[in-house]
Amino acid sequence: MKVGLAVAMVVDDEETILAELRRAGERHAADHDVLHMSHTLAALHRGNLERLAPFAGGEPDEHGDGLLDRAREAASRLASRREETGLLLLRDLRALHLLYAEASIDYVLLGQGAQAARDAALLDACSRNHAQTLRGLRWTVTRLKAAAPQVLSG
Repeated sequence: MKVGLAVAMVVDDEETILAELRRAGERHAADHDVLHMSHTLAALHRGNLERLAPFAGGEPDEHGDGLLDRAREAASRLASRREETGLLLLRDLRALHLLYAEASIDYVLLGQGAQAARDAALLDACSRNHAQTLRGLRWTVTRLKAAAPQVLSG
């Protein structure tokens, strides 16, 4: 069934967002808002993957290397005093925003497929997950609006 392809697309989107949230959180560990929101949003996306698992035929894929994560955080703290850090933050937030936008569209497609297939459980999971994706989309816009004036005028 073609709905399975849409589920696979959304799972891929979720895994990509998770990986990018982890990188952004590590890279900008000195920015407490980015660090904490990346952890909060990552937890939401792990939940999204858990809700999709019955339809994807697998368990959520957990990536991570604790030692490497700590090394990246330490490097981030050292680099946080550099001017380029602000530009890097804008780039990372922009990349996250685009990933969220793509995932949002894919959730719309999956939701339409779930409705056509009359799969109430998939439609419910899709609706709940899409709401979390929209939350991340709003956060990236808000954070970009807050960071851009400082970075671009400084």
